[in-house]
Amino acid sequence: MTPTTLGALLALLPLALMLQSPGGTQRGGRTPEPSEPALHRLSHYLLAHYQKGTRPVRDWRTTTTVAIDLMVYAILSVDEKNQVLTTYIWYRQHWTDEFLRWDPARFDNLTQISLPMESIWVPDILINEFVDVGKSPHVPYVYVSHHGEVQNLKPIQAMTTCSLDIYNFPFDVQNCSLTFTSWLHHIRDINLSLWRQPELVKFDQSVFMNQGEWELLYVLSHSQEFSVKSSDSYAEMKFYVVIRRRPLFYTVSLLLPSIFLMVMDIVGFYLPPNSGERVSFKITLLLGYSVFLIIVSDTLPATAVGTPLIGIYFVVCMALLVISLTETILIVRLVHKQDLQPHVPEWVKHLLLERAPVLLCIRDREKFSQSRTQSSDISRQAENNDSTAKLTPYGCEDPRECGAVGGTRPALTFASRAEGSAALQGVLRETTAIRQFLEKREEFRDVAREWLQVGYVLDVLLFRAYLVAVLAYSITLGTLWSVWRDV
Repeated sequence: MTPTTLGALLALLPLALMLQSPGGTQRGGRTPEPSEPALHRLSHYLLAHYQKGTRPVRDWRTTTTVAIDLMVYAILSVDEKNQVLTTYIWYRQHWTDEFLRWDPARFDNLTQISLPMESIWVPDILINEFVDVGKSPHVPYVYVSHHGEVQNLKPIQAMTTCSLDIYNFPFDVQNCSLTFTSWLHHIRDINLSLWRQPELVKFDQSVFMNQGEWELLYVLSHSQEFSVKSSDSYAEMKFYVVIRRRPLFYTVSLLLPSIFLMVMDIVGFYLPPNSGERVSFKITLLLGYSVFLIIVSDTLPATAVGTPLIGIYFVVCMALLVISLTETILIVRLVHKQDLQPHVPEWVKHLLLERAPVLLCIRDREKFSQSRTQSSDISRQAENNDSTAKLTPYGCEDPRECGAVGGTRPALTFASRAEGSAALQGVLRETTAIRQFLEKREEFRDVAREWLQVGYVLDVLLFRAYLVAVLAYSITLGTLWSVWRDV
């Protein structure tokens, strides 16, 4: 080494020491840049040569198993007319990606990273019952662990079709299914399993909003295979969401007003049957019930499949009100316009005045038989009076007999009494006419009394039918309530 070269090296030695010192500066006065973060290095390491278009397995014979979990967050709406259920669920799934594995020691002990969902392969798991996309929020990231497990967590607003049975409305329980399956891959490529145990999924209500009209009972899970026309089999996971309607609102707004109106109609039977106020009272009830049905028509579920039991209940109540009004009009018709009424037929007397009081346990049934006896006695008495009215003032039925008797008397006596006999005949005729008029009026009153008794029996019969109908409805609703409580 020449002296010139040695001198040059000694001159550069302080500069080299300054560059190696911690407080040294680079050229241009800038501090040295720190090393690249572990998240950046790991993301670049995983996605640099990643192929998201193919299933992430090294051997194509390996099946990708996707584990699914479901938690119901809220029941948004139940559309009975269109048979659509709208739910808000928390959906979770995870699978193993063989190309997303790394050694945590090389990346600052990093064991988990979030990656964009658009950058990796994601299984095509859909819900078969979907009828609308809904307004589900978009979650752009997934979690990836160092051994290749990918977790996809997202909320879904699911608008799905469901076969809704509204016969027991408002005490109905609905069972709707959510079927998750791969739309393209058969079971040899993608298989489905349950993330948690079925018992944990069934009664999990930790996130459910329990303040709406519907109450979540449980969620059943079931996995199975299916095939279409003997083609390849597909795996599917079914979740059965069982919900129950809270009937308090409908009981207060629908059932109680109807029950109150029916009770008032039953109370109306205690008004006198021949009172005109009873007719106006029942007409007012019928009009009020009609307005009530118009108001509640929008509340009842409308479907083309069947009619709910409460709709049948309203129709029967309306029919009972109409029958009650018709019965009241009939009784008023029987009481008034007495001159135009015929006698009660014998078969009607036999059924309603003899048999019906016994069957209905009417306490005053003895009066019915007495009235019939009195009517027959009055008829016989009228016949006797008619025969008596034909007698002459001398008590003879034949004037010739009277003449024969009077012939023995002196002619002077007969002549003196001739004028008195003529006056007596006039008084007798007037008395007979008055008697016949009173008997005719009494006969009309007897006929009216018989028809009133028939109307009274019919009134009691319909009143008992009302009580039986109301009791049957009460038992029916009580049974439905018990079934609703025991589900």
